[in-house]
Amino acid sequence: MKSFIATVLVALFFVLALLFGARNEQLVTISYFVAQGEYRLPVVLGAVFLAGFLVSWLFAIYHITKVRLQLRKANKKIEQLEAKLPAEILSQSTQIEHQAKEVNA
Repeated sequence: MKSFIATVLVALFFVLALLFGARNEQLVTISYFVAQGEYRLPVVLGAVFLAGFLVSWLFAIYHITKVRLQLRKANKKIEQLEAKLPAEILSQSTQIEHQAKEVNA
C-alpha cells in the first residue's frame, strides 16, 4: 500500500511539473561542458524530474536489496541456532510465542 501511495504522489508531482511547464512556453538555454542548447521549459522540467526520480529509485533499490540480504543472513543464522537447540526448548518457546500472540490479539 505504501508503494502505491508513493507511486501516485510521484505521478502527481510529474503531472504538476508538466502543467507548470506547459503554462510557461519560453525557451531555456542550457550550457553543457562543451556545448550549449536551447530547449522549451516543459521539456527541461520533465527531463530533470525524470532524472531525479531515476537516481532516487536506484538508491532505493540498492538499500532495499542490502536490507533483504541482511534479513536473509539473519534468518539463516536463526535457523542454525534453532537447529542446535534441543526439541524440548523449541516446543516451550513455541508455546510462549503462541501465548504472546493470544495476548496481543
